[in-house]
Amino acid sequence: MKILILGSGGREHAFAWKLSQSPLCDQLFVAPGNAGTAQVATNLPVAATDFEAVADLLRQHQIDLLIVGPEEPLVKGIVNFLRAKEEFASLRIVGPDQQGAQLEGSKDFSKKFMDRYGIPTAASQTFTTENLEEGISYLAAHSLPIVLKADGLAAGKGVIITEDRTEAQDVLRQMLSGEKFGAAGSKVVIEQFLRGIELSVFVLTDGTNYKILPEAKDYKRIGEGDTGPNTGGMGAVSPVKFATNTFLKKVEEKVVQPTLSGLQQENIHYQGFIFVGLMNVKGEPYVIEYNTRMGDPETEVVLPRIQTDFVELMAATADGELDKVNLNVSPQTAVTTVVVAGGYPDAYEKGHNITELASLEDVTAFHAGTATGQNGHVTTNGGRVLALTALANSLENAVQKSQKAARTVQFDGKYYRKDIGLDLIRYQD
Repeated sequence: MKILILGSGGREHAFAWKLSQSPLCDQLFVAPGNAGTAQVATNLPVAATDFEAVADLLRQHQIDLLIVGPEEPLVKGIVNFLRAKEEFASLRIVGPDQQGAQLEGSKDFSKKFMDRYGIPTAASQTFTTENLEEGISYLAAHSLPIVLKADGLAAGKGVIITEDRTEAQDVLRQMLSGEKFGAAGSKVVIEQFLRGIELSVFVLTDGTNYKILPEAKDYKRIGEGDTGPNTGGMGAVSPVKFATNTFLKKVEEKVVQPTLSGLQQENIHYQGFIFVGLMNVKGEPYVIEYNTRMGDPETEVVLPRIQTDFVELMAATADGELDKVNLNVSPQTAVTTVVVAGGYPDAYEKGHNITELASLEDVTAFHAGTATGQNGHVTTNGGRVLALTALANSLENAVQKSQKAARTVQFDGKYYRKDIGLDLIRYQD
């Protein structure tokens, strides 16, 4: 099979790494890719959102299977664009169409969807510039802390949590004016704050059948002890100690099955990943958000635990035959520590040489924001630079190996959290 992955982050490198291990993979391409994907695939210099250029790649390389990594092309309708062309009628695509991608593309859409199908989630209301004053009054009486979410895509940073009602009112004005998150904030969802432990559950569906992939916990804030601003993710762990079989059964019955049933009732033919961001509130699952693709850096701990041939799994998803494939998962623990550029998630520098990569032991270095410099050196090319993943027989060992790798790799301004996984080591039921 000739396979094309769209995207350029750690998630896409993890996909490429996993797919390249399959005897069913003849040729593997990534557009645009990074210095890591170049080690296992052929990078093609095309943006994931340039649909015409993507279509040209599909023709030129006679691609059999397309995997859409990031959310933006999905929300902008790449699947619809390709499905409208007769020449791609037999192309296998893993990723939902534009309507399905609204589960991530619009927080307002997803909240209304959950309400329609009785899926447990925090109580919320949506506001626009037209009812701004109503929103200001609503906040004045809202319990603390207050959660404000930009309706549209904001690269994982469109959520503000505050203990101050006046600040919440100022943030609402800034979001609706476009000052804070641009067009993504043209609608704002105000939500009750849920107290509990966060985790993510990943579902792979062919539109009818589904497989629940390994769960993961990620670390979103820049600072240790979960302090400071949100980032795209500073690390992740899988499996998650508090995700017991009892809890995961509740997730399947109360969240996964009603979600898939709701999609079918609305005639949304969904073939791809559903990332369910959850809060475990006293043993009960509540949905914080849906994403319509795999998470990053969660993919970097989920994929190393999957033992089933990944090409077979992706093809079965696109063919509507997921029920014919057994999902085998390693009992080992995977931990990834994300090494970021100094200044991230605010302004940061690019173009620094990365050294000591070749000396890493017992870890897989997934490239998140790298490029190959003119001298052949791997250089920094993003805020999140590397996701260093260790697989081990215990959480403690996996943490030690991943953290050792984060200490080993070097570039100017390097930063990483030293507490990834420590909360789970200490966790008591």
